[in-house]
Amino acid sequence: MFHKIIKRGQQKVSKSDANRNSGSDSIPDVVVNHASRGGAQPSEPQQPGGGSVAAAAAAAPPLPDNIETLPMFKDVPVGERQALFLRKVQVSCFQFEFSDMMKMVREKEIKRQSLVELVDFVQSSSSKISESNQEEMVRMIAVNIFRSLPPAAYENTGSENLEPEEDEPVLEPSWPHLQLVYELLLRYIVSADTDTKVAKRYIDHSFVLKLLDLFDSEDPREREYLKTILHRIYGKFMVHRPFIRKGINNIFFRFIYETERHSGIGELLEILGSIINGFALPMKEEHKLFLVRALIPLHKPKTLGFYHQQLSYCITQFAEKDYKLADTVIRGLLKYWPVTNCQKEMLFLNELEEVLEVTQTAEFQRCMELLFKQIGRCLTSPNFQVAERTLFLWNNEHIVALISQNRNVILPIIFEALEKNIKSHWNQAIKGLTENVRKMFLEMDTELFEQCEKKFAEKEASAAELEEKRELMWKRLAAAADKGG
Repeated sequence: MFHKIIKRGQQKVSKSDANRNSGSDSIPDVVVNHASRGGAQPSEPQQPGGGSVAAAAAAAPPLPDNIETLPMFKDVPVGERQALFLRKVQVSCFQFEFSDMMKMVREKEIKRQSLVELVDFVQSSSSKISESNQEEMVRMIAVNIFRSLPPAAYENTGSENLEPEEDEPVLEPSWPHLQLVYELLLRYIVSADTDTKVAKRYIDHSFVLKLLDLFDSEDPREREYLKTILHRIYGKFMVHRPFIRKGINNIFFRFIYETERHSGIGELLEILGSIINGFALPMKEEHKLFLVRALIPLHKPKTLGFYHQQLSYCITQFAEKDYKLADTVIRGLLKYWPVTNCQKEMLFLNELEEVLEVTQTAEFQRCMELLFKQIGRCLTSPNFQVAERTLFLWNNEHIVALISQNRNVILPIIFEALEKNIKSHWNQAIKGLTENVRKMFLEMDTELFEQCEKKFAEKEASAAELEEKRELMWKRLAAAADKGG
């Protein structure tokens, strides 16, 4: 663990970081200025009075020989508090090395106390912060949080096969300060005194995109703050909403089609779950394209298990918001259905049930043939968990109602799978569950069941006859070979 803490200090950008930064321009509208690219210039038009705060805050000021202890806000007259606020902001710009906790203890405590005071000042709403102080405060926040992230474990080892769960996450050593900086940013954004017309000059597109870059941090505490802050920005700054969605879209595209590695996919999906819930109807074409091009393909990466719960919620929200999308979602799941990964298949089956819960008859009928061909394969899976989870679909009343309405199509598709399970599945529990499902179909429609049974018997007899002919042919060939020899 020690080498992980050391590597969290001042570092040069790794080659893999540089590669990660270079691939974010698949959508031309958004140019991602990564946090690890310190001198990147924003693609957005410069704001009057100095341009982007995030771009300007490229480096922390050098540490002075001595940092003075500042008085508390309550100990100075009201008229002097804005000046004191600025001094505390300036002190908070200084960066300290946390690999040695005993180094510069006094100075670290002064900065910590200054940040605590700033958080209390913003939260108390006792007096408004001047516009110039707001700009300096956001600049200080940018200096502290926008930094090079350390290379991930697989980048250090050079192994492409290292699984994320095989290595502990790297925790940020400077978290005692960083947490307070994030808390300050959050309190500033949610404060009723924060005027979005003023704040958007500093919380601009460049700032937002650098926040998005930080979601790749391995520290879960940092990602939790980022999730809350970005969600609040989305809610308060309407001007940023399309830009945030497009930035998240970029991250997903790079993750799906290039790296398959990113620490913050789950947190980004949590934000999206809330955003999707607020979509107005009828749903915009842009949102439907996002579902098809970004969310559904997120089922492809092998790390699906790390974010599947959040993804499933987003997918189900779409199907619930616009019932016509259920067919699109189910076909998308079938497209990415795992072939050899049983644990992943279990996740798909769980999600499928949630989607079917909100699926109406017309949409179900559009995809039921493809769907039940896959369900038939799952029923006969040699993995008993997959077979069992599939059979549990018949415990859902809504799904059973859909099946009952369309039994003329569904039963002929899966009848053979049911019969094979009863006859030859190795697991007795699966045989019992299959027998229950078989009885349900028999009670639904005895005539249809008997027709399927007759066709299955004919097919079995035909297959046996064909096999007998093959054996006879081989015997004749063997006899002819013996005579010739």
